[in-house]
Amino acid sequence: MAKLIAFIDGSTYSQSVCDHTAWIAKRTGAEVEILHVLGRRSLSSVPGNLSGSIGLGARSALLEELAESDAKAAKLGQERGRAILADARDRIRAAGVREVGARLRNADIVETIQEYEAGSDLIVIGKRGEAADFARLHLGSNLERVVRSSTKPVLVASRAFRPIEKVLIAFDGGRSITKAVDFLAGLKGFDGLDFRLLSVGPEEPETRRKIEEARDILRKAGYVADARIEPGQPEKVIADMADAGETDLLIMGAYGHSRIRNLIIGSTTTEMIRSCKIPVMLFR
Repeated sequence: MAKLIAFIDGSTYSQSVCDHTAWIAKRTGAEVEILHVLGRRSLSSVPGNLSGSIGLGARSALLEELAESDAKAAKLGQERGRAILADARDRIRAAGVREVGARLRNADIVETIQEYEAGSDLIVIGKRGEAADFARLHLGSNLERVVRSSTKPVLVASRAFRPIEKVLIAFDGGRSITKAVDFLAGLKGFDGLDFRLLSVGPEEPETRRKIEEARDILRKAGYVADARIEPGQPEKVIADMADAGETDLLIMGAYGHSRIRNLIIGSTTTEMIRSCKIPVMLFR
């Protein structure tokens, strides 16, 4: 692995993003690029219509005052962003990673991904950002946008990092999870971890054949891996395993349907990220 991109925003999850990034970088020897995206949400305080309510002179004075206020807010945002990046860089370097860069971007997060992901192998992002509602377990507003727009795997960091030893691969036989298995087979640095491929649902000959083929690919790459098929609903079975401490990292395919379909029937990807208290690595 050559390079990791870590997105941070100063939220509680930023420290976890740094810790997960450092863990992967140390194992794989990858360099790290930390990005803090300010976004292009309008900071302007200027009201849309000033006509009629106040006089011309008062309107001009108000516009000047608001423009000055906006300039101060933008400057503070830049200073805060640089401080956030400096803290993140220090945290990752303190973990033993030598090659750590940091960039402050005033752009849309999807545009930033399209600009930077070509030279990267993995993107790391927090499950929730500063604006997320913890009480209702809302996911970060940018999470799905990042996963859907990126051509690279995305690691969604849990709220706090803990050592990763057991990895669960939610195997459904599809192209995304096959891509994940091939990615892991070609990755150096994840040796020593315990991999388990799990297919949830009825056992059928084709399912057994595919999951054992995937297991054999990982074993040939030098991993310790086994394969299981269990009955039930994937969301519940996998969430129960995570809660029971049977896995430290979940790997799965992501967002196999359109946003419109997800609005109607819901998203398995979203539900798994929301319910599991462990990091999730997503492949599309």
